[in-house]
Amino acid sequence: MACLKNSLKRLRAFYLRSGFILNLRRVWLLIVIWAVLANLAIATNRDIFFRLSYLILLVVGAAFLWALYSVQSFRLERTVLTLRAQVGKIVEERITAISTGHIPKLWLELVDGGNMPGHPVGRVLSAMSPRVRYTFLVRSLCRLRGRFRLGPITASSGDPFGLFVFHRALPETERALVVYPLTLDLPQFAPSLGNLRGGDTRFQRTHHVTTNVSGTREYAPGDSYNRIHWNSVARYDRLIVKEFELDPTADVWILLDLERGIHAGAWWEQAWYEREVEEAWMLEIKAEQLAPIAPNTEEYAVTCAASIAKYFLDKQRAVGLVASNNENLYAQPDRGERQLTRLLEMLAVAESNGSEPFASLIARETATMNRSVTLALVTPSAEVAWIQYAQDLRRRGFHLIVILIDAGSFGIGVNFAPIVGELTASGIITYIVRQGDDLRAVLGGAPQTARS
Repeated sequence: MACLKNSLKRLRAFYLRSGFILNLRRVWLLIVIWAVLANLAIATNRDIFFRLSYLILLVVGAAFLWALYSVQSFRLERTVLTLRAQVGKIVEERITAISTGHIPKLWLELVDGGNMPGHPVGRVLSAMSPRVRYTFLVRSLCRLRGRFRLGPITASSGDPFGLFVFHRALPETERALVVYPLTLDLPQFAPSLGNLRGGDTRFQRTHHVTTNVSGTREYAPGDSYNRIHWNSVARYDRLIVKEFELDPTADVWILLDLERGIHAGAWWEQAWYEREVEEAWMLEIKAEQLAPIAPNTEEYAVTCAASIAKYFLDKQRAVGLVASNNENLYAQPDRGERQLTRLLEMLAVAESNGSEPFASLIARETATMNRSVTLALVTPSAEVAWIQYAQDLRRRGFHLIVILIDAGSFGIGVNFAPIVGELTASGIITYIVRQGDDLRAVLGGAPQTARS
């Protein structure tokens, strides 16, 4: 018996190193029956007991090899159509299971080890014939921003008698998926762009097409056709393109308050994220209706910051971002689609885990800024210190926009009326966002200071 136990331990260790897990629970009863028959055969010397014991050994050996061959003789291909998604959008992937063996598989179970909520990859493929391909699509609605892991997928299979089950991990099926926060298309945002003061003329060359043409040069491979200066082409008989300078407009800085302890609210339960939205990708429903914002100030603040950044970048403004979390998120002002992607990448993983007060963040970041910049302050804080800094910046000539997340509507007993009164008296443009508000209507409409 000691020799048998050692052999089983060595066999189990071998398969653990090979990526397989052997489950012997279902065969213990059969092992006991075989031991009884073997003892009876030796004691009575009857052929029937010998044949039964040999039959059990043959069945166990055949079942073991069948289960092992079934889990080995297949290949899995996983193709994620995009590794970047957004809250309210559909993420889709294609999974193909290929049977490479010569005997059929009774069943093959696929279990995904990823942590993305509501992404049902797990399937059971039954009666797989030899040399066949099974392909299925997995579509899921992204309801939560963040960086998620898809896979690895673990495949399981067994024998026809249900004696052995082998598990095989497939590390090559692991993928990383980034889900950006929800961004809303704002029809307008105060102040209007025409009222924003300009910055200093920088005479800085840019690859973006602006209204300021600085000169011409010869065409280089990769230049866009809309930059060609046709009058110069006709004059010099070769392709000439225009060069541009940055507009003399002020940068927009978004300061996002992610201090730990001031954010409030709750997160959706795990079961909520895993709800099925039937044919969501075929319905013309707004993203915020398919995936409403979680009822906490952190998600509302991040969504507001992302939407404001998208609005100004769509208007060809240079936008920068600073957040007061542990990672000290920081992005220099820049223009274009690449900057929007960069900001969304940062906001996708932003958490309210910082220790720096919002007043300290404002003082540190504005120390080196010129007065022509536009500051968008996004915070749920009711502290007086940051309001005093904002009032001082207003007196110094900074242009301020405050997006105040009313934490009182998220369950904290804080009265925001005095804070709103201070901001109103200082002439600071203020938007007040409460739980359940339509952010497109709130941010795209007139400032709410008057009605608060």
